[in-house]
Amino acid sequence: MASIVQNGEPVLREVAPALPEELFNTPELAAILEDMRVALDAEPDGVALAAPQIGISYRIFIVRYDRLIPLGPEGTPEPPPDVGVYINPEFIRTSQRRLEVDEGCLSVRKVYGKTRRYERATVRARREDGSSFERGGGGILAQIFQHETDHLNGILFIDHATDLMEVTRNSHDDA
Repeated sequence: MASIVQNGEPVLREVAPALPEELFNTPELAAILEDMRVALDAEPDGVALAAPQIGISYRIFIVRYDRLIPLGPEGTPEPPPDVGVYINPEFIRTSQRRLEVDEGCLSVRKVYGKTRRYERATVRARREDGSSFERGGGGILAQIFQHETDHLNGILFIDHATDLMEVTRNSHDDA
């Protein structure tokens, strides 16, 4: 199983190249996407993951849409996984308005801060079969698009976040 690399790994600071045309619709791409899904599934607090976060330098990220929906009352079954795949994404629109939002990252564990992100964003990307699509979103989805695209450009949220703090659990919390 692919593991999520942590801050300090050189791949997180590289500008990832576009996925080459010859890799669309191949077993190699399917394996990369499966590794990304498995790695993200193993992190219940994770909502998205970029390929560089599992050590693969390609312009790919995935989003768990089902994890963007607030959970129902206790005992309500979790919705089934709903994964969006974004290959070679590019922004085609952003709002002018930016908001200050709380942010964390699976590759910078236990560190949180505030970032300024566009309130709305629209990306054009490609699916596993090579077909193109556009998807717009506001709030958390717009934030995800920006955070994951930063990963593809070798940028971590801690590079531009303010009010960074490390969250650690106290031993008496386990009681």
